[in-house]
Amino acid sequence: MPSSPPYPLEFRREAVRLLRTSGRSVPQLANELGCSPQSLRNWARQLDVDEGKAAGLSSDEREELRRLRRELRTVTEEREILKKVPLAAVAAACAG
Repeated sequence: MPSSPPYPLEFRREAVRLLRTSGRSVPQLANELGCSPQSLRNWARQLDVDEGKAAGLSSDEREELRRLRRELRTVTEEREILKKVPLAAVAAACAG
């Protein structure tokens, strides 16, 4: 299971606010903050989506999708295991 993001949400929001208000370029600000320019771009894009300013999956929707995919993977694995159990073994277990 992945650990928490290396940069807290508040840090990311503040970094995007600085990007939009400071007039600094993405690479310059990213260097000052100690993150990659691509991370800063991703945070800005995701914040736009979360605020309804851009199309895409919100952070909550992304988290739900991750959770549902994980759940589906678990259920699929359980189903495959149950397929391998012989029917006679199930009947014997229920009978006895």
